[in-house]
Amino acid sequence: MSTLLFTEEPARAAARKVFNALPMPGRTDESWRFANYKALDLTPFSQGTAPFAGDRDRLLKRSGGLAQTAGKMVFANDELLARELFNDTLAQKGVIWKPLETAATEHPELFQKHFMAHGAPLGSAKFAAMHAARVKTGTFLYVPRGVEIDLPIEVFHWLAGEGNTVFPHTLLIAEEASKVTLVDYFLGAEPDAAALAIGFNDLYIGAGAQLNYVCVQNWSRKTLAFQINNTVVGRDASARSLNVNLGGRYARTESASRLVGEGARSDMLAVTVADGEQEFDQRTFQDHLAPGAYSDLLYKNALDDASRTIFAGMIKVEPGAHRTDAYQKVRNLLLSDEAEANSMPGLEILADDVRCSHGATSGQIEAEELFYLLARGIPKRAAQRLIVHGFLQEAIERIDNAPLAARLGELVAAKFEK
Repeated sequence: MSTLLFTEEPARAAARKVFNALPMPGRTDESWRFANYKALDLTPFSQGTAPFAGDRDRLLKRSGGLAQTAGKMVFANDELLARELFNDTLAQKGVIWKPLETAATEHPELFQKHFMAHGAPLGSAKFAAMHAARVKTGTFLYVPRGVEIDLPIEVFHWLAGEGNTVFPHTLLIAEEASKVTLVDYFLGAEPDAAALAIGFNDLYIGAGAQLNYVCVQNWSRKTLAFQINNTVVGRDASARSLNVNLGGRYARTESASRLVGEGARSDMLAVTVADGEQEFDQRTFQDHLAPGAYSDLLYKNALDDASRTIFAGMIKVEPGAHRTDAYQKVRNLLLSDEAEANSMPGLEILADDVRCSHGATSGQIEAEELFYLLARGIPKRAAQRLIVHGFLQEAIERIDNAPLAARLGELVAAKFEK
């Protein structure tokens, strides 16, 4: 993939060869521990992706997020429907905001250096190879040195039709001392269409740059979904990412953050609302390669009915990464006796003078909290929603953007209303 554009057939053929050579996950794979292997059947989706044939205007109207944004892209079935950059001065400052395939042709050196450069280290190499073989489009955002984009940029990826597949890709490069917020929405056009989604992110944050990245996953309730996120954080840079997990039948997210510069900071956040028989599989990697870096992971899961969550995270302090400060916390709120939460935090420390900790808790709503609200005339279900909202809000508010945090809270509340 290093010498060919992803659109060229030799590159795709090489990726298909890797996909065919790699086995499907099995019970002996530690990186898939506790996973539901029966949910990983790809055969219903072998026909690929049909072109979007729905009502474009209606779908564009549904692509509403924040009241004020710096730009927006809308895709449906891996087809670009709309692209807008609302601030003309950004392009004059050198900001590049284009579909992935256009950027690959017009900025090949920049593109090839970063596209899928770190693979899938947390277990989904087979599905990453499928992505490389099938990806057609996505988002390319380049923010030059010293440029600050004050308002968020939003991208909507819609998946429409029964049995279809999509392979959304986000490649973001924030150069030294830049600042940007990007929000990816992954959405099902129909609530119950069976589908397959394999997404991939490459996020690069240069020295002193700041990134807020939000991934909102709300595919249809019958979607099999994989999302592979790779973040590289430079010297004195800050990367804050938040995954909001709402949709899908089985959804696996793999997030790796590499701190490669001294003073780098990575905040890895997630909010999951699971109900019915949904399963959310979350694997994380906080990789400290430089001294004096800081990482903090906070994952919060609320589980109802017979839903399941899996968390497996590793903090690794590489040799020489002295004065590392790293934390990992997972909290599960069980709303039914049938819900199941599996948590496996871990540490691997190969340097001296470090401060690292990890922990995981699971529990139900405190009887005293519920009684307090019921005593004030609030119905039980509404009282439960209020408690869960407060439980999840800690992670949402750390995104440090009030309008965006409010919007995310609305999306979480909407799932409870259903």
